[in-house]
Amino acid sequence: MSTDILPIPRCSSTSGFICVSDQINELTCISTNTKRRKKKSGSSKSKVKATNLLQVDKNSFKRPGTSGGELVYKNRTNKQITKANTLPSLYKKSFKFHYGGGLSPAEQLSILPPPLELRRVPLLEAIKPMNQIAEKIKFMRSKHRYNPQLVYTNPPSPESLARFEYPAQKYLQLAVKIMEMTLQKFGTYEKFEEVTAGRLVNRTQILTAVTKYLRDENLESEVAICLSDDILCRACMTRCKGKPTINVRITNLREQWLDGLLRHEIGTHYLRSANNRCQSWRSMKARKEMELHPCNPTEEGLASLHSVILRKEPSLWRAAVLYYTTYQAAHMSFKDLFSDLGQWMSDENVRWDYCMRAKRGQRDTSQPGAFCKDQVYLTGALEILKNRYSIDFHMLTRCGKVSYKDLPRLKDIADLENTRLPFFMSDDSLYKKRLDYIVKQNGLSDEDFLDIN
Repeated sequence: MSTDILPIPRCSSTSGFICVSDQINELTCISTNTKRRKKKSGSSKSKVKATNLLQVDKNSFKRPGTSGGELVYKNRTNKQITKANTLPSLYKKSFKFHYGGGLSPAEQLSILPPPLELRRVPLLEAIKPMNQIAEKIKFMRSKHRYNPQLVYTNPPSPESLARFEYPAQKYLQLAVKIMEMTLQKFGTYEKFEEVTAGRLVNRTQILTAVTKYLRDENLESEVAICLSDDILCRACMTRCKGKPTINVRITNLREQWLDGLLRHEIGTHYLRSANNRCQSWRSMKARKEMELHPCNPTEEGLASLHSVILRKEPSLWRAAVLYYTTYQAAHMSFKDLFSDLGQWMSDENVRWDYCMRAKRGQRDTSQPGAFCKDQVYLTGALEILKNRYSIDFHMLTRCGKVSYKDLPRLKDIADLENTRLPFFMSDDSLYKKRLDYIVKQNGLSDEDFLDIN
């Protein structure tokens, strides 16, 4: 009986079990076993040392007490029985699966789904192009006449992209007004950046600033730090091995931007998320039963305001440009969008970043289309500014990831005992004065808010 060997790619799990159909007569899995090797310091580290044979018998499916689809693995070395109830990721180490039972190679392949189908990827990770650096080089060398063709490691489904397919036009005039106000005050975007963004910071300075901020918020032991140069946004919060992690892009980052993004990601997103876990509506099921509004655009609007709230020039430029760029991208190709943004900024790298954010998720960027999630920043900021005198901002933060529209019915049932506020929100009166200052410095007035819901 011949045996074919199928290599299995690497992955992040520590398990080597896979559930297969009962058509297989026998499956022998050669897995790597680890043995601790002590260092001079007395600590130990796992190293690949030996192999251990595991065998599954075709009668495993019929063993008493096992559920459907459950395999029982028998360790040939020590005769121990191991159950595999689920399908954990199976690619941590190098595995080779030997199939017998008379199955052809095609039939053997058919019982294993493609590796990418085994991994569920968050949408914002799925729409990150794997070839953006190469396509940027092509685009720049073409003198901006080439439309990038984007490739994705884990392509998003059409259904997931459909939620962010259609841009809004409602606040387009206000977005343009904010952008024009900024250029009127500073002349050019580059001058605005020079005056308001501060000096460029290197990796060491970034690490020092992030560590200090976490210490100020008493979160140093809760949140891990990851510095990277290949994320599309300036920063984002994720979970790494179960621990909250602040990811910061180290390229072209300036001092004031760094302070703002820490207030955005940690002072807003992380603390509201932590507070949300204290509440009875923390699960999606509970939110649906209580008929709560989506947390956006309140969540991102609040974070956008916190990005600029301590600045001398608290311009909402970035939120306005994201709104404008997203709308234009839905009606333009990549190269046309890049050209259109030239009226607002001349820096090619900055324009590329805005265009890439708007076009992410697309494969052929010569076609009109946009990922419209970025419009929530300005939408949420404007809604909050309009209602800034009626919103209880302390309660809005302590209640977790909720819309300001739900506060009247949640404030009396919220559990506030273990909730926290960021340091810049401690003085509510001063906080609201800073919001007034943001309105004034962006050339907005109460008349501009009349059409905002």
